[in-house]
Amino acid sequence: MKKTILIILLFNSIIITAQSSFNSEDLKVTKSDLTINTYEKDSTANALVLYEQGNSYFDKKDFILKTEVKHKVKILNREGFDNANVKIYLYNDDNNNKKEKVEDIIATTYNLIDKVVITTRLKKADVFEEKYNDNTTLIKFTLPNIKEGSVIVYSYTLISPFMFKYKDWRFQDDIPKLYSEYRASIPGNWIFHKKLVGGKKLAVSTIEIKKDCLTTYNGGSADCEESVYAMKDIPAFISEDYMTAESNYLARIEYELETIRGMDGRISHYTKTWETVDKEFRTDGDIGRQLKKSVDAEKLLSQDIFNEPDTLKKAKAIFNYLQEDYTWNEKYRIFKDVSVKDLINDKSGNVSSINILLHNLLEESGIDVKPILLSTRNNGFATKLYPVISDFNYLIVQVTINKKTYFLDATDKYLSFGEIPFRCLNEYGRLLDFKEGSKWIDIKPSKKSSIMYNVDIHFDEEQNLVGKVKNRLTGYHALHAKKSYYPSEDGYLNKLENNSPFIEISNHEVTSKGKTSDKFSESYDIEYNIDEINQTLYLNPFIVKFFAENPFKLQERTYPIDFGYKDNYLYSFKLSLGENYSVKEMPKEIRLTLPNDAGNLSFASKMVGNDLHLLFKIDFKAPVYPAEYYPYLKELMSKIVDIQKNSLIVLNKT
Repeated sequence: MKKTILIILLFNSIIITAQSSFNSEDLKVTKSDLTINTYEKDSTANALVLYEQGNSYFDKKDFILKTEVKHKVKILNREGFDNANVKIYLYNDDNNNKKEKVEDIIATTYNLIDKVVITTRLKKADVFEEKYNDNTTLIKFTLPNIKEGSVIVYSYTLISPFMFKYKDWRFQDDIPKLYSEYRASIPGNWIFHKKLVGGKKLAVSTIEIKKDCLTTYNGGSADCEESVYAMKDIPAFISEDYMTAESNYLARIEYELETIRGMDGRISHYTKTWETVDKEFRTDGDIGRQLKKSVDAEKLLSQDIFNEPDTLKKAKAIFNYLQEDYTWNEKYRIFKDVSVKDLINDKSGNVSSINILLHNLLEESGIDVKPILLSTRNNGFATKLYPVISDFNYLIVQVTINKKTYFLDATDKYLSFGEIPFRCLNEYGRLLDFKEGSKWIDIKPSKKSSIMYNVDIHFDEEQNLVGKVKNRLTGYHALHAKKSYYPSEDGYLNKLENNSPFIEISNHEVTSKGKTSDKFSESYDIEYNIDEINQTLYLNPFIVKFFAENPFKLQERTYPIDFGYKDNYLYSFKLSLGENYSVKEMPKEIRLTLPNDAGNLSFASKMVGNDLHLLFKIDFKAPVYPAEYYPYLKELMSKIVDIQKNSLIVLNKT
């Protein structure tokens, strides 16, 4: 009898049918949800969202924003257990004594054990609260009794007094989802900008107007825009090399408050125009005032710099002075704690302080200079739809000399004039011009970055294989090398030798001019450690490998491949055979080209007299490639790695 009652109770809480697929229509847990333990569309998935829903609305009683959140997740294997750890972040505004809170947390784990469904509920005592930072409280809990094959269902309600901060919804995450839905009810007197991010199409997108959905105590009322947005079969988002911030590509919907029309007729605008923002910047207590701050250029600069008649030389000298005399404290603040005076006194400051001082010294010297606000690669793209000042976290300057423009950033002591840090290569920025008005501009390097190696080897009198290597790096490849070499020459050499264990290096010399040079050039002598087997030598010609492994490993990539800059690679190899060896085998010619000639590689070998010549060239002609290029780039990289690793020259002793 007890067993019969138990089964009846279980049938009331769970639907057990003959389904052969997951239930992605609601929170009900089906037999298939519990018995199917693989996801055919993604064999690498450790967990799978079967169904989730968010529902945001303004409560009619107390006029606060409520969001009901529901999730049903399948745990496919042990690696997916972490999805049973739930974190909820609540915003606090201590200055106004307001804070978000969460109510009605319900969480249940479902397991199928010996054909019996076992449910385990989360206890209230297992919900924990802690301070995350000054403005955020963290609520966290872990679903109980998690096993491989478990299905977890949890729900809660977010309560927010911040009506201007409408709930965003993320359709995509690091595990795949079968169905994700968001419902939003917004009174007509609240006007929001809506932005769909990530480039994925909505499976459901409906909007209806509900009459008199909200009424006030004095008889005022408002209609509501009630929208439903949903996506189906959403792939997991997996990060990989050569990308900017995840936030640029994760499928989601965002809301930005534009205007509130009060029941009493008053109108408050929250989203501003760029014209309004430009006016505010002119009088801003930090950036605006600091940009207009007068500096004593004659006192700060040496007489040689101050009296330099050539404008370009003078700009370069001022830039180098900032690099040498001031140190970036690695803080990105651009709207707070900006002080040119404190920077001059302390010799250290944040991004804005350093580059505003650069701006002001250039301006005092009669040079055309303007500030640029931008968002760094890790910070995500700044929206272009309307001004969102919080999107920006960095400031550089633009100089125009003899009709040519240069981007400058004095925070990095290794940058050459006209070069900005890699972190700033995030496609575009906002040029501030307080006379003509601000505008969007592209942030792209003016030149390609390149790596060029020339290897020339021969057999000496003792039949040792020796030679010389010369290389030249430009652009961001040079910047990386300078940052590796100048702080520690010994460490650089050790790394160089470890990267090529079959050679010995001697007489190393850097021939480029200093750490702010626009290139890095070096040369060194080498001797191969190679064994002769039955009068035959086997030689891999690549003492340097441009790519040690293929960085592209995904089955499919749905976001762009962002290198940040155009670049090319050249490896030239010459082997003088002398009289004692002849070539038995040499690498075959290979050519591969990306669609639309957007990039290519070529590898060729030939004999010229008694010399063997190899030439290996790679050219990436675009800084950013659309996702459609991914399979072609993956194939190209695979071929590059294979050529470097497996190319072989076979020599016979004559």
